Amino acid sequence: MPLVTTGELVTRAAATHSAVAAFNIITLEHVEAVLAGAESVGAPVVLQVSENAVKFRYGRLLPLARAAVAAAERAAVPVGLHLDHVQSDDLLRQAPDAGFSSVMYDAARLPYDENLAATRAAADWAHAQGLWVEAELGRIGGKNGESPLDAHAPGARTDPGEARAFVAESGVDALAVAIGSSHAMTTRTAALDHTLLKHLADTLDVPLVLHGSSGVPDGELAKAVAGGITKINVGTALNIAMTDAIREFLAAHPEAVDSRTYLSVGREAMVRAVAGIIRGLTGPTATS
Repeated sequence: MPLVTTGELVTRAAATHSAVAAFNIITLEHVEAVLAGAESVGAPVVLQVSENAVKFRYGRLLPLARAAVAAAERAAVPVGLHLDHVQSDDLLRQAPDAGFSSVMYDAARLPYDENLAATRAAADWAHAQGLWVEAELGRIGGKNGESPLDAHAPGARTDPGEARAFVAESGVDALAVAIGSSHAMTTRTAALDHTLLKHLADTLDVPLVLHGSSGVPDGELAKAVAGGITKINVGTALNIAMTDAIREFLAAHPEAVDSRTYLSVGREAMVRAVAGIIRGLTGPTATS
């Protein structure tokens, strides 16, 4: 099946009051696991490569991107390819030739006016290349090794009025909102601000995205989808599944040296995690 655009997947999800799951990939095992998990439940999916993942790969985007494209083109479900949390304009400009249909341009670390100006410039350039653009407003925390903000900390929220002005003036196609989730959470204990989400959904006319979803329980995710979230980003949950499975395997098999033996165990654990997360998005709360 050929690649589809992220924008198309999110638009379809919005039209059906559902959400598309987007998983951050780091290794080829991540790519294969995400696609196998999505195929097992018959759901479309987005493969995401973050700027931090590119840095891990010696600053080279193409090796992982080319692998993701090749795998996605052979998938049995629709797959989008998304460049995530881009702060570097140089990396942004590599997106079209690398096969990405969308980017998340991250200037949320800047003061509002600077964030707006940088995002506007990035969106103008990206739209000219046919890219769908996501941005972020409201500090979520947990990126680049910083401590995640408390789910109810004062800066960890997106103001609806400010968001409406930001979307109108920046021209972005979707907005990641801060409603109580946090990047890099290793426990699923986040409580979302569903009242705020309703205000944001009523105020904005672009799809809403939830980052830091690994720390959000299934019921909260399903309720967020029912409240207007149309793209769910997941990263840490896959790393936990892979690491735990490999750690357990190596503890039981200290003689193992063939990396295929433990990487396959880690990959299968990620397959199960992907399938479970996608199923959770369509739970009873999501349709009630």
